[in-house]
Amino acid sequence: MDRASRHLLRLVVSCRKLSAEVSSPHSQTIIAMATSTEPEFALKQRALLARNPSSKLLWTPRTAVRVGEILANRLLGLGIDGVTVDLDEELARPPHWRRSLSPFFESVQRSGVRIDGPEKL
Repeated sequence: MDRASRHLLRLVVSCRKLSAEVSSPHSQTIIAMATSTEPEFALKQRALLARNPSSKLLWTPRTAVRVGEILANRLLGLGIDGVTVDLDEELARPPHWRRSLSPFFESVQRSGVRIDGPEKL
């Protein structure tokens, strides 16, 4: 399958939230999504804020790994085994965010979904 017809993986990253969405190459509609604000993470986030109310970063590399696993399971459930990353968008991201996202990419690949592009980051 050529790169233009692959599903596109986009990441929305902030200090409060990590969101990963995969869109269809033809219609640009989101077909699968996983985020660090899902109910599974709510207790951990509340506990983190209770321990350290001034904490700015609400997701950890461990959260990124779990978000990657959730997204990969949803993609495999839809029969999608490969996605591509927009390299220009990812390279425009500050280096400290790119380092934080490497566990996400590794967990998606470990779960069985091929990703084109993260090795160049």
